[in-house]
Formats: sequence, structure tokens, C-alpha cells
Amino acid sequence: MKVGIYEQLVRAGKTRRAVLKGAASIAALAATSTGAIGALTRQASAQDNLRAQILQIPGVGKGSPTDADWQKVGELCLGATKAAVKEGEFAGVELTFMGLNNQNLHNFLFRGFLKPWEAYTGAKINWIDLAQADYNARLQQSIATGTVDFDIIEMGAPFEGDTAGRGLLDEMPDWVATQIEADDLVGYLKAPVGTWDGKTYRITIDGDCHTFAYRKDYFGDGSISGMAEVPTHWEDFPALAAALAGKTDPLTSAPAYGFIDPLKYQWGGFGFYFLADRAAAYAKHPDDQAWLFDPDTMKPRINNPAWVQAIQDVLDLVKANAYPPDQVNADPNATAFSQFLGGTGAALTWWGDVGSNARTSDTSVVGDVVGFSINPGAKRVYNSKSSAWEEKENFAPNMAYIGWGVYVTSRVSSDEKKRKAAWSAAAHLGGKDLSLWTAAYPSGFQPYRNSHFQYEEWEAAGYDRAFVEDYLGSNLDSYNHPNAAIEPRIPGIFQYYSIAEDELVKGVAGQYGSAQETADAIAAAWEKITDQIGRDNQVKLYKASLGM
Repeated sequence: MKVGIYEQLVRAGKTRRAVLKGAASIAALAATSTGAIGALTRQASAQDNLRAQILQIPGVGKGSPTDADWQKVGELCLGATKAAVKEGEFAGVELTFMGLNNQNLHNFLFRGFLKPWEAYTGAKINWIDLAQADYNARLQQSIATGTVDFDIIEMGAPFEGDTAGRGLLDEMPDWVATQIEADDLVGYLKAPVGTWDGKTYRITIDGDCHTFAYRKDYFGDGSISGMAEVPTHWEDFPALAAALAGKTDPLTSAPAYGFIDPLKYQWGGFGFYFLADRAAAYAKHPDDQAWLFDPDTMKPRINNPAWVQAIQDVLDLVKANAYPPDQVNADPNATAFSQFLGGTGAALTWWGDVGSNARTSDTSVVGDVVGFSINPGAKRVYNSKSSAWEEKENFAPNMAYIGWGVYVTSRVSSDEKKRKAAWSAAAHLGGKDLSLWTAAYPSGFQPYRNSHFQYEEWEAAGYDRAFVEDYLGSNLDSYNHPNAAIEPRIPGIFQYYSIAEDELVKGVAGQYGSAQETADAIAAAWEKITDQIGRDNQVKLYKASLGM
């Protein structure tokens, strides 16, 4: 369903489920009306069969996918490559690919997906694997020293200012956009995301936003929390923590806890998003595009009352002993994969991995009891323009990282054979059908195409309808939210985030006297970064990123 149509129906009062059920009926009717166009129908049927086939590899509830599964999916999705590339056409070409090894996903899957591509095309790929916490430092070092040693990079849109803005990327050829069916992307991932100065550089492979995952068995009549429903505002989570004190988890019999924050925020800049989940509800006013900096001066807003409230929320829970022991050593990976999916904690915010892993990972114990929604809101919102709180409910889902993409660097721009090979490999990873598999199974990525929201495909793979509507709906509702908190694609954005993590950890450890002192330390560090990069240019780029 087109995003614009979806939004209109929701504004008219339709529920998410009603809208999507109606869309399915319309789609079925449209498919029937075009049945006379034989060739197109056969082509569509073949694609449907392929999508159904790959979603059975290995099948939901049949254990975690293996390297053999990734290779099988990669082989079955080679059709577009074979239509554009002759067998053996890239013989002798070597490419270097830099990406993540987070949770043994990302690059590990890419290896499997691209192994049949290598066998068909004759090209060879060498791999640079990075831990998530090391990613920003490695990329910034390459940029600063002028030693870009990779031809293809897995990268998020926030880094486009650091790379495309410095002429380090190769412009996407037109044939690539056609092959990957770029028009299928959800609205917020289309231009200007992936572009710089009007040129396109990115193949989107992910649709990052943070959503809220919670344990349904913690709430309702007779539940251990005593709460009828899961809290939907940040102000109510201290009461949840208090209600669970001394209780045991109904699945694991271990101690029960409420919302799980990753108190080891230092994660290469990516840990900052988890504070931003809280802060966005307080700080992202519906009438103001900006929430990180003042758009006219780049003065940080990180130490305004909204952000200070978010930090205070965390400090209050620390003081109340509301977290598991040694939570100061729990990074975001631990909160999602070791704690929440393993049965510790009532709720957390994270990327879509929690949804796909809940039902398809060998280590998850919460698949039957997990629910999803957009991030919690707040009962008041700070207006930076008037410097005053407004006592009104506010929701602002955090579009954390704007999704991973695959980019080709300018190292290949002067070698047409190598350039085509690099873009062909990238296009294979960003293909429409392969992307459905990565959305449905543990991959490090979440739904990001309009075609990913065909619920019947997920049901056929083994997901039950209620779970799919809940999980996919939380993503769709976040992408389409009118007050979504979207971060700027400006140079140095992860420098800001990384220094904020360092100061936040000090605040949690009690090295600052208050939440305000912690926020002030972050603001002072951010001012130094802006001055180093160049304030006037940052103002210009920040305004452009906000559409101002």
C-alpha cells in the first residue's frame, strides 16, 4: 500500500489492521483484474513463488538460519544478476567489502548471499569485519588519513555527510536503481536519504527505527505487575519497576525487572540512540523539526530541560536499583539478545532485530509472549522556541540511524569493469526478494520496503497473523508517524554521539552531581566539535537535512 494512502486512511479514523486488511482485498482484486495480461501475470506468479520458496529457508520455528541457508537464498535470488551480467564477466576482479560482524550477522550473511554471486560472475570479495563499537573510529580514520581501503561499504545514512560530502563515494548507475526496484522503499527512506547534492549513492538494505518491545505476560489480570496494560508513557515506568521488585519472571523464574536500559552506553555512537528514545518524546515538539541542535546557531539542545529529564529518568531508575545487577556493563547487544530475548526484563526499545529474532532464533524464549508498538511517549513536551514545557501528550518515534545501506566508493570509479562488479554485488544484496528474507529472519535488518508489509507472505513462512500485524505494524506506524524524530545527515554526527556516550556513562557512575551537569558536559563537548568542523557549514547542512 502506498504510504500516502495509508496515512490518509489512518487520519480518517481507520485502524491499522482495518486499513491493511482492506489493502489486501484491494490488491487481490487488482491482481484479478489484470489476469488477462498473461506474460505479466506469469512473471508476477514466478516472483511470488520465489518469495514463498525463500521464506521456507529454513522456516519459522525450525531453528536459526545457517551459512548453507544464506547461500541457498543468495543462489535463488540471482535472477536479476544473471539478466544484467554475463557468466564469468568479472573474472579477475577483486573487491574489498567493509561492514559489521555484529551478533555474527551483517557481513556473515553477506558472505553467504554473495558466494553464489562470486561463483557466477568470477569476482572475488575480500572482507573487513568490524564490531559495532569499532565502526565509527575505523571509518573516520580512513577518511582523516585518506586511506580508504575498501570498494564497498555497509554504512548508515548519517555518515553520508562524512563520505559523500567529501567525494568518497561513487554515484549509483541508473541500471542499479531499476534492478533493485528503488521505488519500493518506504517514504522516509527515499531522497534525500541516500543522496548528496542531487546524486544518489546508496542501496538501502534496512529501515532502521527503534520500536518498543514488551512482554505481554507481565500485564493483565493476575499478572506479576498488577497493571492492566503496558505503560505507554515514559513517566509511568518507575511505577512498573517498583511493582516488579521482588517478583519472579513467569517464564524463567529469575528476578523480574521493568524497562531495560543499556547502561554501558559506549557503543561507538550507536548507544546514544537509546537515550534519544526517551528524550525524543520530551524534546521533539510537533511544530519544530529540530531536536538535537538549534538550526540557526548549532547550539546544542542536549542540555535543555527535555534532555535533562530523559537523563534524570535513567538516573532515578539506577538509584532505585531497578536494573539487573551489573547493568553498567550491559551494552545494547546484551539488553536485546542476552537479556530481553533470554527472558530478562519486561520491555525495551531496540531495532527490528528483536521482532525477527523472537520467533526465529534458537536463543529466544519470549516469542509467544512478546508484543510491539511505537516507542513510548511523554505526558508533556518541551517547546525550545518558547523555552517552556507544554502539558500535552507527545509521541516521537526515533528513526535511529535511518537504516543501513550498501555504498560503492570512488576507488572503483576509474575502472569500469570493477565499478560494474561492485555495483552488481551491492545490488544483489539490496534486491527486492532477498530483502524480504532479511526482514523475516535474523539478519541485522528490519522491514524497509512497502512490499515487506504483505502479511500473507509472513503467515506462509510460519508467522501467525497477530504477531505479524503487531510487529510489522510497529515499524509501519513509526515510519509514517507525523512527528517522527529523524536525525541529521551532517559531518561528524557520530563524533557528537560518541562523546555524548562517554559523558553519559560518567553521569550514570555518579561522576557528575546531577543530570543537568551531565547534559552540560555533553553540550560543551558538542560545541567544541562544531567549532572544529566549522559552525557556518554545519548550520547550512543541518538546515538542509531538516528541509529548512
